[in-house]
Amino acid sequence: MTQANTVTQYQKMTTWPIPKLVITLGIPTTISMLVTNIYNMADTYFVSTLGNSASGAVGVVFGLMAIIQAFGFMFGHGAGSIIARKLGQKDSHSASVYASLSIVACVLVGTLIGVLGLILIEPLMCLLGSTETILPYAKDYGIYILIAAPFTMASFALNNILRYEGKAFFAMIGLGIGGILNIICDPIFIFGCKMGVAGAGLATALSQMIGFFILLSMFIRGKTLSKLSVKLAKEHPKGIFQIMATGFPSFCRQGLTSIATMTLNLLAGGVGGDAAVAAMSIVNKITFFIFAVGLGIGQGFQPVASFNYGAKIYSRVKKAFYFTLWAGEILLGVCVVIGLIFSNQLVGMFRNDPAVIEIGTLSLKLQLLALFFHPMTICANMMFQSIGENKKATFLSMLRSGILFIPILLVMTHCFGLFGVQSSQAIADVIAFFICAPVAIRFLKNLPEDQPEQ
Repeated sequence: MTQANTVTQYQKMTTWPIPKLVITLGIPTTISMLVTNIYNMADTYFVSTLGNSASGAVGVVFGLMAIIQAFGFMFGHGAGSIIARKLGQKDSHSASVYASLSIVACVLVGTLIGVLGLILIEPLMCLLGSTETILPYAKDYGIYILIAAPFTMASFALNNILRYEGKAFFAMIGLGIGGILNIICDPIFIFGCKMGVAGAGLATALSQMIGFFILLSMFIRGKTLSKLSVKLAKEHPKGIFQIMATGFPSFCRQGLTSIATMTLNLLAGGVGGDAAVAAMSIVNKITFFIFAVGLGIGQGFQPVASFNYGAKIYSRVKKAFYFTLWAGEILLGVCVVIGLIFSNQLVGMFRNDPAVIEIGTLSLKLQLLALFFHPMTICANMMFQSIGENKKATFLSMLRSGILFIPILLVMTHCFGLFGVQSSQAIADVIAFFICAPVAIRFLKNLPEDQPEQ
């Protein structure tokens, strides 16, 4: 990208009106996240026609995908946050070094996870919460996810680097095309090729690989502010530790999501059998689809916060935070109302089993109500990670899926059985809000006056 384009991007990130900028960056991210969730839900929908055990396998392998995402987000969010601040300081060379380091790390770590996972596939699926009846399906699905691990991990990192650069549209293209391909391939492989659950895994793996190459092409074709090369990565290898420290909140959030999913599957299977595992898998997919609306707008806020914090225009960080908070509340509120009205039908759409529908409907309603508390926790966590406040970001990222959810899940399930499984996530979400809100508001009040570089 030419120097003139670099200057233009800097002016856009530091002078555009906040609502216009956040929405411009947030809409492509929201669309890409919704497409990603649509193809995840497509897997659940098509696989659910094969039975409760097959449907439960999708929930089990989701824990594996969360592990892969945890590393991809750690390297992607970590590098992206640093890159945006470097670009805010007009240092594009350092931005390229950190971008290159993150992708090299993804390829190496993704390959390691894929190889070890394939060798230990059966104990891994059991660890993720598979029952004896779900295990064969989980293995068939998980094999392809492990094969694609390096591409999936690097794809998450590339996507986040593009977002932090303010190139959310390019990120949307890569994820969007991959997601659409997955939706098309699912019925072809599952039913047309008679591969069953393995077909869903193959469709997901192929879509992730193709999405990776599309995202990579943006860097190769010079559409980005940063560049990628192994030579640049070698300039500052110790920079990977800074990337990991900055991205550690994302790793904690996604890693704990994986542990929480394992725990949820094990407890759900213990108190409600395969029907409960299938129901909670469906509910989590539906809830996260709606949650993606708020998360997408929040991710539009991240590059705005990083860029302007790096440029020392602190007032724009504050304005962007509050705009994103209220935009998220309004958008999620509309989605929640619709979801509450049609909760029974939404669960039944994936699995027409009375037990699954009964278990899933109550859990879905509780989790939907708790979504009103999400925008504050999303904005607080993303703000602290984007500006390099790693300790605060790490603590807040661990609340929802770890520090709060897992103990609440264990206690509630012990005391109330199946109802504990159904209600624990909603309880954790509400408590997380009351912890995040005062931390974020206090920080914003103490931000210094603007000190823009000339």
